[in-house]
Amino acid sequence: MVIYDSVQRAKVQFVPIKENEVKIYVCGPTVYDDAHLGHARSALAFDLLRRVFSGLNYKVTFVKNFTDIDDKIIKKMQKSGKSLEEITTFYIQRYKDEMNLLGVSDADIEPKATDSITEIISFIEDLISKDIAYKTSDSIYFDTTKDAKYLSLSHMKIDENDSQARVEANTEKRDQKDFALWKFSKQGEPTYSASFGDGRPGWHIECSAMIEKHLRCNGAYQIDIHAGGADLLFPHHENEAAQTRCKSGQELAKYWMHNGFVTINGEKMSKSLGNSFFLKDALKIYDGEILRFYLLSSHYRANFNFSEIDLLVSKKRLDKLYRLKKRVYDGKKSAVNKEFKNSILEALSEDLNISKTLAILDEMIANANEKLDLNPKDKETKFEITANLDFIEKLLGIGGKNPFAYFQIGMGEDEKKEIEALIEKRNEAKKEKNFAASDEIRDILTCKGIQLMDTATGTLWEKVE
Repeated sequence: MVIYDSVQRAKVQFVPIKENEVKIYVCGPTVYDDAHLGHARSALAFDLLRRVFSGLNYKVTFVKNFTDIDDKIIKKMQKSGKSLEEITTFYIQRYKDEMNLLGVSDADIEPKATDSITEIISFIEDLISKDIAYKTSDSIYFDTTKDAKYLSLSHMKIDENDSQARVEANTEKRDQKDFALWKFSKQGEPTYSASFGDGRPGWHIECSAMIEKHLRCNGAYQIDIHAGGADLLFPHHENEAAQTRCKSGQELAKYWMHNGFVTINGEKMSKSLGNSFFLKDALKIYDGEILRFYLLSSHYRANFNFSEIDLLVSKKRLDKLYRLKKRVYDGKKSAVNKEFKNSILEALSEDLNISKTLAILDEMIANANEKLDLNPKDKETKFEITANLDFIEKLLGIGGKNPFAYFQIGMGEDEKKEIEALIEKRNEAKKEKNFAASDEIRDILTCKGIQLMDTATGTLWEKVE
């Protein structure tokens, strides 16, 4: 397996900390609002990574956290009048439901920051005892000058006079790059008791504490892969790495992976621009699997430009897979074609080379259709195709629907009921051997763009363009 490591800025051969095992931590959302397409892109990228490692027979431990205490959540509390628990519980469940519609499986462990307050406090106490963290009137800060490797992850070049260094400018800070580990209590904010002063954790400390709590390994590294969006590289991941390194003497992760940004019609997603495309809105228009296939179709490190035209082109590619599945529907499953399986895994082992992977899949579909055209009743061919499609479903998370149901996507319930009623009338006419009435109903359905397939278990149908 070859992956792109953000620290080395190069593709490297993945070597696990423990043979045949991989521990992956992905930064999840801050749960104060609905998920957007950027969240979906990141979730899908690392869902694919998880599936590939499983396909390569690794034992995978996959963790995705929820940041459930943060400045943005507190602002939501103050604006809405709702409690922290009400807000975060609602948006965590909304996120999980929407990700499941995209075929993203729940993580093995899904920690919340508020469930790790004890560990966060202990972490900060350790840093204070080593004079790596210090107290001011408003916060506990991390002293970045105590970390000789600070900025080695993001490769940022910071001028003390530039705007980046002046974020949270504070004359009490030892260095303007220093960041808050703990923010002391303010009226109306959630507060936790700590030996160094009551308050709440900063953002960066939360992930370091949760990783140490749930995943820490012995040796030079705590986990194999830390992943997230490119926007988290600095300051979030840089600061995570620094505080863990200084506390434990270990590097937080052996490898760091980041997915690209999402743009909409060429503009970076931004609420200030009014183009923060919420996932819930996209799912009202497009089926989750169609969105999944489209968002996976571009390499995870590339910036992704969301375009409805491109999405519809992508759907036609997915249609071809389902048309093949329809041709072998109800077929038994034999062993997957080894050459096909190996070529797919080899492509994905090249830093998740999805373009090459989908090209191999397209070729398999084309060849399978040619074989079926020559011999539509070749059972062995059908069995192998079914196995190949089942393999793709597990690895890429696509193709799992009944093919007839897939081609009904987008139809209203009333329209479906009308079609089902006509099919039932046709079946009754056939039982009564009233073939003229049966043919007439079929013609009515054909005019509506409905294609029928009579099987031993009943009549299946789909909407054709």
